[in-house]
Amino acid sequence: MSTPQVPIIRRALGRPRITIPAVILVLELIASFGASWLAPYPPQQADFASALSGPSAKHLLGTDRLGRDVLSRLMYGGADTFREIAIAVLITLVIAVPLGLVAGLRRGRIDATLMRMADVVMSIPGIILLLIVLALFSQSMTAAMIVIGLLSVPGMMRVVRSASLTVGRETYVAAARVSGLGTWRVARRHVLPRITGLILVNAALACANTLLIAAGLNAIGLGVKPPAPSWGGMMADAAQTLNQSLWLAIPTGGLVAVTAAALIVLGDGLRDMLAERWSGTSHATTTRRRTAVTTTVAAAAAPESDDAWLLAEPHPVVRLTKVTVTAETEHGEVELISDVSLAVGQGRTVGLVGESGCGKSMTGLALLGLLPNGARVASGTVEIDGTDVGSYGPAQWRALRGGTIAFVSQEPMVGLDPLFTIGQLLREAVRTHEKLSRKEATLRARELLAQVQLPDPDRVLKLRPSQISGGMAQRVSIAVALAGRPRILVADEPTTALDVTVQREIVQLLRTIQRDTGMALLMISHDWDVIAEACDTALVMYAGQVVEAGPTERVMTAPLHPYTRKLLAANPRLATVGEPIPTIPGTVPPPGQWPVGCHFADRCPDRVTRCTEAPIALTQPDDQGVARCVLVGDELGEELLEVSS
Repeated sequence: MSTPQVPIIRRALGRPRITIPAVILVLELIASFGASWLAPYPPQQADFASALSGPSAKHLLGTDRLGRDVLSRLMYGGADTFREIAIAVLITLVIAVPLGLVAGLRRGRIDATLMRMADVVMSIPGIILLLIVLALFSQSMTAAMIVIGLLSVPGMMRVVRSASLTVGRETYVAAARVSGLGTWRVARRHVLPRITGLILVNAALACANTLLIAAGLNAIGLGVKPPAPSWGGMMADAAQTLNQSLWLAIPTGGLVAVTAAALIVLGDGLRDMLAERWSGTSHATTTRRRTAVTTTVAAAAAPESDDAWLLAEPHPVVRLTKVTVTAETEHGEVELISDVSLAVGQGRTVGLVGESGCGKSMTGLALLGLLPNGARVASGTVEIDGTDVGSYGPAQWRALRGGTIAFVSQEPMVGLDPLFTIGQLLREAVRTHEKLSRKEATLRARELLAQVQLPDPDRVLKLRPSQISGGMAQRVSIAVALAGRPRILVADEPTTALDVTVQREIVQLLRTIQRDTGMALLMISHDWDVIAEACDTALVMYAGQVVEAGPTERVMTAPLHPYTRKLLAANPRLATVGEPIPTIPGTVPPPGQWPVGCHFADRCPDRVTRCTEAPIALTQPDDQGVARCVLVGDELGEELLEVSS
């Protein structure tokens, strides 16, 4: 049973980045708007005998040059300050948010018109306009705040428009439009909730900026008229008496600084909390909840798996032993991968194969120490060169990545900054790991391009990522990964975005580099052809578990697990011409919805009662690998294997 969603107030109270600034601001608001009841003295009451005195029992924050109580004047001046901030920011939000949503979702002429109007407003000199308004309206701070609010509209509108453009491209927004929802309803129900955090953090920045502007105007005598107290006016008084009393500047200027900082930190905290809500992760839960989740997981824990074959590599560069990765969600802690073991030795290639959502990439990220926010290695060990890296901090991981372990992604352009040339990118990677001069780094970059078999390296060094093809970009990404001379390379679907010919070239390139350098290689792929050509050992993953492993040739010619057989049968390149390609009915169950027994049971044609009664452990029927299936090794299993073969 899923746990109820934690109320937003409870989640906020558990975060110091929200609680501390919120308490500061609430106390300031209470003191400011309750000054007539809470302040120890009237704002104009003078005590000339105590002028410019420091903190004392009589005057907690001291007095100014006329002997007036500083604390009381700060309290009375706060009400006007917060009122001015509210006027400016509310005007900005009320105008900018709707216009930004319309511009981002409607596009076309409306978007172009609004953006040109924003450009015009942003070109107006704000300080000159403020001075004119203050002169025309007898130094009215209300009029000044209205102008500040209007001048802030274009910036906020651009932020909202940009975020709306991004969210508006999501499939669910298109589905909402297709179902007949109008622009305003789509904006209110589907777009605005997703960008609320971004709006809040920018509103907090606007509050802090307005506070500083208001204090500055009052400090130069263009705002609240003396003797009425204002934070800016008190800062000006403190500046005039610095030679006589340094203390007066501390509570006056310090209060403005603390308030601005509290606004910014509060905005950041609220933004992060809302971002976690939409990304499916959550802040650390209470010990009681963690204990409950742990107990639930333990109750359904699988029997001890036989991982000896998986870990038999005598001198592994990397080794994962019974690794389970979990993630915090609003419904509790769920497993992303479960009880995964593997070892990759020097000069060896291990392949992870399976459908999307089976946990292949998450296994690679666990090995790289790059798990997403909210995810963690809940149990098991990750070892690199015999060292358990589970307790490594950011600095230790930075020293490890690139030099000992490197990564190649399936989207090479993502890792290539379009603002730099290939030469600049490679030199940066080389000099990160080796202390070389610019000339030496250029020679090393040329050597790397030659190593990945790119013709005319001197020409390629001068090109930008936008000027090269996908195949060249993947070779450059491999060159960047090799810059630190890694001992193991994790390649996550390195051929997915490439055509068949280039795919084969990239696989052959990786094998050649591995042979020449002795590097270990972990290949993550859904393509059996890549696994067959590149890998010595194949690990088949399904719904977060290794369901079968063995020498690649044995796995492909005599698979033990029903999922492996179905996955091989669905390979389009093995299909018979003129006949439909076999498919596996159903889909991979997502984390948190895995069956108690065999994770493949719902899609398995060979399912028997034992498959759904209890968790299934890996077993080793012979010296040719392991499988997670109750039928492996028994008579019924052998019969089914013969029939399916």
